[in-house]
Amino acid sequence: MDVVEVKLGARAYEVRIGSGLLSRAGAEIAPILNRPRVAIVTEERVAALHLDALITGLARAGIEAETLVLPPGETTKSWAHLTEVVEWLLERQVERKDIVVAFGGGVIGDLVGFAAAILRRGVRFVQIPTTLLAQVDSSVGGKTGINSPHGKNLVGAFHQPSLVLADIDLLDTLSPRDFLAGYGEVVKYGGLGSLAFFEWLEDHGPDLAAGDRALRQEAVRRSVRMKADIVARDETEQGDRALLNLGHTFGHALEAATGYSDRLLHGEGVAIGCALAFETSARLGLMSQEAPSRFVEHLAAMGMKRRLADIPGELPDADGLLALMAQDKKVEAGRLRYVLARGIGEAFVADDVDPAVVRAVLTDALTAR
Repeated sequence: MDVVEVKLGARAYEVRIGSGLLSRAGAEIAPILNRPRVAIVTEERVAALHLDALITGLARAGIEAETLVLPPGETTKSWAHLTEVVEWLLERQVERKDIVVAFGGGVIGDLVGFAAAILRRGVRFVQIPTTLLAQVDSSVGGKTGINSPHGKNLVGAFHQPSLVLADIDLLDTLSPRDFLAGYGEVVKYGGLGSLAFFEWLEDHGPDLAAGDRALRQEAVRRSVRMKADIVARDETEQGDRALLNLGHTFGHALEAATGYSDRLLHGEGVAIGCALAFETSARLGLMSQEAPSRFVEHLAAMGMKRRLADIPGELPDADGLLALMAQDKKVEAGRLRYVLARGIGEAFVADDVDPAVVRAVLTDALTAR
């Protein structure tokens, strides 16, 4: 097992990464419990595959569990389901020192983390992420929230978990598409801060996707290590943490344009968004023209969505996409802050980007459809 500490003083916690963690969940969680009971919130697909194993793992340590099972999908990150989770936890008399378990992918982690943040003004929670995307990104760092008709993740709070258990074995049950969507967040880390990691992914990505658990664990460890270091420096995204949004400004707009549906998964939007951010950087003269091509070639080698042409159905025009991007959380004083790059692994935040350049990038990408 690998252990990565998120160093946040009194709110520091560990991200434990390895095989067989679900069966040992009780032993892992027991030391932080105030009493031997937890409230688990999960979703239907995860419940069918893994809930019995988690309950058994908890029972081995004498921990009782009650469970709420929600519908799957991005639309679950809503006001209605937030209300449902909070009221269910109140009905079960969950106290501040109790533990709520978010058992699922990024949707469940974000929703349940937000419910824990506002319940009794803050209840502890544990993340047990079941997807690659959640293991490398959304379960770490304390960003919680729900979506609004105005945009993605616009309502939420920073609320750090008490523990994260990333069981690599759970990745075996992901569909190839879901795994590669999560890989979009993995390759983002190479794109934003480590050319060496990107080159490692170029060498090992296909074997990782094919099921090599040792490579999967190493990819998760390196991704989490990078995120933990950034979060420790900038917990509430006042500076460096914004780098983690590489690809997200474009990606979130594309998710909104596709109705947060299965037309485009979050990690797919991030991967395409990274490619668009690199193309924008190249057109601004910040990076070589070869760098965006190299990044896109790796996505192609992995069999991933990489262009707007890979998104089925109609999309808004460039101005429509820019309007959706204007709802991004990174807007300050009416100006959208972009994450650009001087090269693969050399991202930075910019707030003086010429909108005409972005419009041209989007227009060309749409024309290529």
